[in-house]
Amino acid sequence: MSRSRFIGLVLTAAFTSTALTAFDAAAQGAPPAPPVQVANPLAKRITNWDEYTGRFEASDQVEVRARVSGFIDSVHFRDGALVQKGDLLFTIDQRPYKLAVDVARADVARAKAQVELAQNEVERAEGLTQNRTITARDVDQRRANLNSAIGTQQGAEATLKNAQLNLEWTEVRAPLAGRISNRRVDPGNLIAGGQSGASLLTTIVAVDPIFFSFDVSEADYLRYARLSNPRDGASKDTGTPVEVRLSDEPKWGRRGKVNFVDNALNARSATIRGRAVFENKDQFLTPGVFGRLRFFAGEADALLVPDTVIVSDQANKIVLTVGPENKVVPKPVVLGPLSEGLRVIRSGLTTQDKVIVGGSANPMVRPGVAVAPQPGEIKLATTN
Repeated sequence: MSRSRFIGLVLTAAFTSTALTAFDAAAQGAPPAPPVQVANPLAKRITNWDEYTGRFEASDQVEVRARVSGFIDSVHFRDGALVQKGDLLFTIDQRPYKLAVDVARADVARAKAQVELAQNEVERAEGLTQNRTITARDVDQRRANLNSAIGTQQGAEATLKNAQLNLEWTEVRAPLAGRISNRRVDPGNLIAGGQSGASLLTTIVAVDPIFFSFDVSEADYLRYARLSNPRDGASKDTGTPVEVRLSDEPKWGRRGKVNFVDNALNARSATIRGRAVFENKDQFLTPGVFGRLRFFAGEADALLVPDTVIVSDQANKIVLTVGPENKVVPKPVVLGPLSEGLRVIRSGLTTQDKVIVGGSANPMVRPGVAVAPQPGEIKLATTN
């Protein structure tokens, strides 16, 4: 071997040894893979519920207006109180209406006297016709006078009944039981009555039972319609048990049933209006309060994961999993409702996927990065 070739081999070996030493040093100084906890999605048979937002409405509502005009004499209720049907609410000045009744009663008495007189004249005339003292024409005239007097009496009696009815209407009473609003007119004010242009005095809403109105999407409506019997007619949409809870209530403790579904979908929103009825014996539920309503939608097998493992990527919902070579793999998923504290995954995961349930807050844990998976666990936590 020549001297020059020997020197070349020595230099090559020295360079290779130096490179390997530098690579080992770099490998020893590299950061370790971040640890994460992984677990398979929890497979469980769940009860499906369809939830909708809506608000409570009064089962009956009425605007209280007077049927006669006059000055408000007195108010007989406390603003916001509960009233029963027939309770006295307002009293209108009755003096002119009492005078009208007295005048109508006097007209009736006068008409009765005229009827009695005409009746006597007819009887007397019928007795004189036997000896031809009076002509038949005179008898017919007296009978006509009697009929005219009877008609006058009937008109006077009708006028008396109308005057008595107007007097009765000076006492404005509650047309239904419920909670009354504040008075819109104070005593001493002149109000207008009648069938048109009458002054608004107050309003009353019936709160037991109480209605809950909500909107159902077109897709949900079609699904319900296909599940129901098409030969049942309108009854197919009513009678379904439902549950509702208020914004500050953790449990679904209020139960009712659907009693109405509208006859057409809204062309703009592609929804149809539904209504459920609930008991409200304690008068706690108030018209206008928002709530959350749910339908029973059957049972199905589902995969459950904690809600905290779901992240957003623009318009998609993503769950981070550990794939081959322990690298982070994002998987788009379709979410369902919450069930026993966990989120239902409708599609996007399998029972074999290793979902990252802990450690994802580490900024080093991102798609494509190798991680050190450790066993984790998904637990049920009943919240409803």
